[in-house]
Amino acid sequence: MPWRDDLTQYAGHLHAGMIAALLDTACGFAAASVVGSVTASHFSMNCLRPAVGRGFIAKGTLVRAGRRQVFARAELFAANEQGEAALVATGETVLIPLAA
Repeated sequence: MPWRDDLTQYAGHLHAGMIAALLDTACGFAAASVVGSVTASHFSMNCLRPAVGRGFIAKGTLVRAGRRQVFARAELFAANEQGEAALVATGETVLIPLAA
């Protein structure tokens, strides 16, 4: 996601709500790519440093897929002008598989 001034909070960093949305989406896609449609049951995030950069990259990983619960985690990186990426936040989600 490219940087946008209208997505910042009062101090000029990416708003925590946007950070949460990016992490949650990465977790959801990681889970859905293996088990199909899912919905979140629990979500948590850790903001590690101010999220400032030219753009942001969220990477989701499936941790474990069970019949009733699916566990996923994600990392959010901020990329600078030189293309270097720094870890700014992490998140974990418990998802529920939806019946087809």
